[in-house]
Amino acid sequence: METDTMSRTKAWLLASRPKTLAGASVPVMIGLSLAYADGGADRFSVIPAVLCMLFAFIMQIDANFINDYFDYVKGTDDETRLGPKRACAMGWVSTKAMKRAIALTTLTGCIVGLPLIFFGGVEMILIGIICVVFSFLYTTHLSYMGMGDILVLVFFGLVPVSVTYYIQIGTVSAEVIAASIACGLVIDTLLIINNFRDIDNDRHAGKNTLIVRLGHKAGGRLYFISGIAAYIIGIAFAANNHVLATITPIIYIALHYKTYRKMIRIGRGRELNMILGETARNIFIYGILVAVALIIN
Repeated sequence: METDTMSRTKAWLLASRPKTLAGASVPVMIGLSLAYADGGADRFSVIPAVLCMLFAFIMQIDANFINDYFDYVKGTDDETRLGPKRACAMGWVSTKAMKRAIALTTLTGCIVGLPLIFFGGVEMILIGIICVVFSFLYTTHLSYMGMGDILVLVFFGLVPVSVTYYIQIGTVSAEVIAASIACGLVIDTLLIINNFRDIDNDRHAGKNTLIVRLGHKAGGRLYFISGIAAYIIGIAFAANNHVLATITPIIYIALHYKTYRKMIRIGRGRELNMILGETARNIFIYGILVAVALIIN
């Protein structure tokens, strides 16, 4: 339980899951870099760029808190869990405190995102509401129906990349959509390895993730294919003379393959948590490679 200031601070830090923030930052990073590359420094606005990044971070933390609370309440997180320890399940944070934290982070996200209406129009309110609603629906319902991977493509690909770009430029091109899908596929590898590790526990809990539906062997292949598909779709960058952005992600592919081979060798067990960390690292490297290539190309 929470016993002192230091333990409370550490408990909340662990509950926020800092490693997942790579998944929140990369789509915004790519959207901003595309906007800078297409519109130039004169059209680039710093304030909405900062607001988009902050909103992404806060909503990711909010989603993590929601996941921590509801997985504990539903009994998904128990003593057989293979992944990192969760705050509510371990008793580090009470359910009452977690509910307050969820309310606070949701409200903070809305406050941070609201000024974006001055840059992207009132439709930003609808997008914000959708993001909040699906943060709850993912953990409470949709992840149990095997829809998690689709939500990743939408809310870690299409929505953040396209909306970030739209706020800066005022329109969205086919290239931006391609970049969004590629980004979503890269980030989905984080969910895939998470569900790959938890396949037995999820099956027992009735959580029919895509990996549970596909099976262990096919689930491992999906991890590798997702990264390769992202690179192939990313070739669309060349359509607008962003050729360098199609070359630099080769480094990501090399890292992705190396991590995949480790994942297959390990197969099952808590040691797969190491693969989770490497996957988060690979995602961030992908974002940096694409963003830098877009800016300097």
